[in-house]
Amino acid sequence: MNREEILAAAQRQLNHDPRSSLADIATAAGIGRATLHRHFASRETLLEEIGTRSQDRWEQRLDDVDVEVVAASGDAAAIEAALRDLLAAFVEDADDFGFSLTDSFIAGEPEHVERTERLFAREVALYAAAQEAGVLRGDVSARWLGHAAYGLLVAAREAIRAGDVPRRDVAELVITTYLRGGQSR
Repeated sequence: MNREEILAAAQRQLNHDPRSSLADIATAAGIGRATLHRHFASRETLLEEIGTRSQDRWEQRLDDVDVEVVAASGDAAAIEAALRDLLAAFVEDADDFGFSLTDSFIAGEPEHVERTERLFAREVALYAAAQEAGVLRGDVSARWLGHAAYGLLVAAREAIRAGDVPRRDVAELVITTYLRGGQSR
C-alpha cells in the first residue's frame, strides 16, 4: 500500500471515528502499525498531511470554477453557476475530507491557518461578487456567507452520517438552502 492509499484509508477511518488511534488507522488501512509509522512518525504528522490534502482540494475546487475570473465578470448567471458548481464540489469533498472540516488540531496549525485565510479570501470574493450581482443577499457580510456555506457542509456531513438525508439528495439540498435559505418554495 502506498502513501496516498494510506492517507485515503486514514481519512475514511477518521471520518468514521475522529478519535481513532494510529492502531485503528493502521487496521483500517490493512497494514501494520510499524508500516504506518514508516510513513507518518506521529498522529500529528498524519493529521498535518490530511489538512494539507484538504486544502489542496479546496484550492483545486476554487481554480476549477475560476473564482477570480467569474467574480470579476459581474455576470449574475455565471456567478450563480459557479456557486452551484463550487457548492456541489464542496459537498462531494466534505464526504472525503469531512474530518478536516472540524478537527481542532488541523485548524490550529499556523501554516494551515495562514493558507486557510488565503483560500477563504478567494472564496469570499466570489460571495461578494454574488452580492453585487444580486445573486446573494446583500444585507450580511460576504465573510458571513462563507461561514454559512461551511456550516451547511458540516450539517450535510452530519446528516449523511445520521441517515437523515440520502447521499444522492444532499448536494441539491445544500445548494438550494444556501441560495434560497429556508424560505418556502
